[in-house]
Amino acid sequence: MQSDLHRLVEWSKDWQMLLNTDKCKVLHFGFNNPHIDYFMNGVKLQLVEEEKDLGVTVSADMQWERQCIEAVKKANKMLGLIKRNFQNKSKDTIMPLYSIPESG
Repeated sequence: MQSDLHRLVEWSKDWQMLLNTDKCKVLHFGFNNPHIDYFMNGVKLQLVEEEKDLGVTVSADMQWERQCIEAVKKANKMLGLIKRNFQNKSKDTIMPLYSIPESG
């Protein structure tokens, strides 16, 4: 019986949309999840405890702490950049820099 992963690899070959095995990783969720090794094209996929996808860090324990820490770091970097580069720190100058532009 073919696995879903094997069928996905075969589909990608048929449609000439090859998967980059160096960028494919395995993240096991749950305490009772057996840590099985997965292979694509004979290459063992890397096992990771957390991975960032579409800007969101997902961890095997499903805790959001790492995501929050990264968001705070990013915000602090922006605050430092504003502090270093703007002499006029009036409310009218600073508030637009902090606010997110509305779409539409």
